[in-house]
Amino acid sequence: MQDKGKISSLLVRTKFSALMAFDGIKSNLLRTFLTVLGISIGVAAVISLMGIGEGARRSIVSQFESLGENVIVIKSNAENVTFEAEEAEEIPERVTGIEYATPVVYTEETPVRWRRDESKMNIVGVNQYYPEIKDHPVMTGNFFTSLHVKQRSPVAVLGYNVANNLLNGRSPVGQAIKINGINYLIVGVLSEKGEGKGDGIDDKIVIPYTSAMKIANTKNILEIWAKSNSAEDAELAMVQLGRIFKRKVGLGNNIRPADSQGQENPNGGGEVAVEEPVEPMPEPEPEVPGKDENVFEKGEEPLTITSLNNLVKEADQANRIMTVLLGGIAAVSLLVGGIGIMNIMLVAVTERTSEIGVRRALGAKKEDLLIQFLLEAVYVSIIGCVVGLVIGAWAVQIVSNYGLAAVVSFDSVKIAVFVALSSGLLFGVYPAINASSLPPVEALKRQ
Repeated sequence: MQDKGKISSLLVRTKFSALMAFDGIKSNLLRTFLTVLGISIGVAAVISLMGIGEGARRSIVSQFESLGENVIVIKSNAENVTFEAEEAEEIPERVTGIEYATPVVYTEETPVRWRRDESKMNIVGVNQYYPEIKDHPVMTGNFFTSLHVKQRSPVAVLGYNVANNLLNGRSPVGQAIKINGINYLIVGVLSEKGEGKGDGIDDKIVIPYTSAMKIANTKNILEIWAKSNSAEDAELAMVQLGRIFKRKVGLGNNIRPADSQGQENPNGGGEVAVEEPVEPMPEPEPEVPGKDENVFEKGEEPLTITSLNNLVKEADQANRIMTVLLGGIAAVSLLVGGIGIMNIMLVAVTERTSEIGVRRALGAKKEDLLIQFLLEAVYVSIIGCVVGLVIGAWAVQIVSNYGLAAVVSFDSVKIAVFVALSSGLLFGVYPAINASSLPPVEALKRQ
């Protein structure tokens, strides 16, 4: 019974302290408003800045992901380094883990005529595996086949925007479009990727690479796309592709085999190529599967081999760091708001010494006053936090309406609420201790 009486007494005292704290913040509305404003601005800054950073991160990652999952791009950066189309076709047989591969040929500003309308467009030449490599299905019609590629057939698959503009949304499959003076049969329309995604494929036309080579008047290609079964296979394939194409450009001729028995013949097959001893030279750093690499030194490589998975990870990491930095900068304003709470509470303690003295004289304990002034600080923090969340979400919406990627992320809400409530509690402790420590006689003297 005695324990129940203590608990009941504690609850009553706590309730009374909470009511007194609420009356305290109502007694001077202007002071309370200014304190709430400081917290609100800090919370709104955290929500809006982190929202802009998170939106930018998602947008960039989405653009990279739209290029295809587990895709490896082999690209020549020098005019004297070219590939034969057969090399791309043979990659799935020569490299473990590669499921599909296609030569890629670009033709820019190619004359395209649709009925009486004529313009210049970008054309992409690939083989029949493009939908699988780029995870880009056909919306209507069909993609061209290997037979079309071999026979250099004049067939075309349109990007979403291109097809949508031809017949005002109706399917153009079965119609003819003239590319570089030749009639091409439209056999399919690709599904929509979205603005800025898929390297702008929605605004391009896809044709067999053999036909594109004829338009570009070239016998060789400068880019190859390959598709792995998984992210792990992509990392292993990067190492094998590095070995193959290093030798192709003459950068691996003097590299010793991995062991004394020899190494795989780069020309394929089961033969083992053993090189004659050469001048002593430092052992090359072993190639480790899974290592993020471009195969050659950045900025000087005639050829690059890039995993799009790695680009997605790098972009994601870089933008996460930027978001955290923006949140950290905005959190400073929350700390400033917390200092404002402390200043206001100290003023409140000074102004209300008579109230404190009366309460102490009537039997209020130190804990009661401590709870009262702490609750005042917490009330102000909660109100400022709620108002700041509303303002921050509103600011993010305005930014989104003007075309910038911005979202209200759960992480930003957690950080803003935690810092706001923590700063209110932390900076309210000192004034609360000051108030509770005033002797009753001293408090009454200051009346």
